[in-house]
Amino acid sequence: MSKKGCCNSVGECFFDYYTSKILVIRSRKVGTLNRFTQALVIAYVVGYVCVLKKGYQDTDTVLSSVTTKVKGIALTNTTELGERIWDVADYIIPPQVVRRFDEEEVQARRFKCPLTSLVPPPSWVMKMIWLHLHAHTLYCVNSLLFTQGLSVQTGRCVNYNDTVKTCEVLSWCPLEKIVEPPNPPLLADAENFTVLIKNNIRYPKFNFNKRNILPNINSSYLTQCVFSRKTDPDCPIFRLKDIVEEAEEDFQTMAVHGGVMGVQIRWDCDLDMPQSWCVPRYTFRRLDNKDPENNVAPGYNFRFAKYYKDSDGTETRTLIKGYGIRFDVLVFGQAGKFNIIPTLLNIGAGLALLGLVNVICDWIVLTIMTRKHHYKEQKYTYVDDFGLVSI
Repeated sequence: MSKKGCCNSVGECFFDYYTSKILVIRSRKVGTLNRFTQALVIAYVVGYVCVLKKGYQDTDTVLSSVTTKVKGIALTNTTELGERIWDVADYIIPPQVVRRFDEEEVQARRFKCPLTSLVPPPSWVMKMIWLHLHAHTLYCVNSLLFTQGLSVQTGRCVNYNDTVKTCEVLSWCPLEKIVEPPNPPLLADAENFTVLIKNNIRYPKFNFNKRNILPNINSSYLTQCVFSRKTDPDCPIFRLKDIVEEAEEDFQTMAVHGGVMGVQIRWDCDLDMPQSWCVPRYTFRRLDNKDPENNVAPGYNFRFAKYYKDSDGTETRTLIKGYGIRFDVLVFGQAGKFNIIPTLLNIGAGLALLGLVNVICDWIVLTIMTRKHHYKEQKYTYVDDFGLVSI
């Protein structure tokens, strides 16, 4: 090809102009395909985007605060503690967190005492200082701190009994014993305790505030209601046994080793509707692992102490290890309200999808249908005006 012919070809391609051509195809197949595709797009935009997902609304996530108040009293009669009444100050530790526990009490003083063999130290320490029961000599390391946090060694070797020696430690004596929690649980009556959950929420973008004690709840109703999905779904007072049972768990079984329960409060509010429609929805589930094949350190427990001083100034403490159920209140939610910007964005997206309908139908008509060659001839027409252009 000559240089002049090549330049002409490039010039013709550069100066090509494409304009739309309306081709009306009178065909039941093509017409049905077109209308069906349009119906799918309209159903998606109107049904899913606008109605189901409320694409015409602006959204905001919830800000929340939660406080709780537990009520209940229990009577126990054991060999260790005797007859004892338990009220809120006894079984809510710390006072702001909802827990129910069974306790083991160990009264101790801060002294130097022999290290017992109840809790052996780590293996690397065992080679140096741990005494087998029939040994007569022992190497004790001064200021050695056990990783379990039980005590610190003084470096002295002392008599554990008439035949056995062990290391002296500085600790609260006697040392804590490792025993199984009581079964059945000490506070079995705790299943009838109730907890008032007060939840305040806010959607800052819309300046909207509400709480789960709804306007229709008065003081007399609040003193006698207990949450029930059928009779009292709006009552913010929950019986502990009901919470655990809704999570398909048994309270008495779970109370032995303890566990963690989640109280989930969901606020999904359509602020284009009356505010009375914005109400909390409660669900309950167990949060800690209860896999029977992986049951190392099961449940939930914690320690706390009560301190005293004798008349001679000696400090003592009562160490309490509590096994119980921890209740975590989790709040979720989203609010929506009409806004012109997301409305226009979704309308524009819907029109763009409708424009794709013609592209899809053209592709099917020109590549798949039987008379595709005839449709191509009618679809594309070439008008050559290069011969009429004067140079």
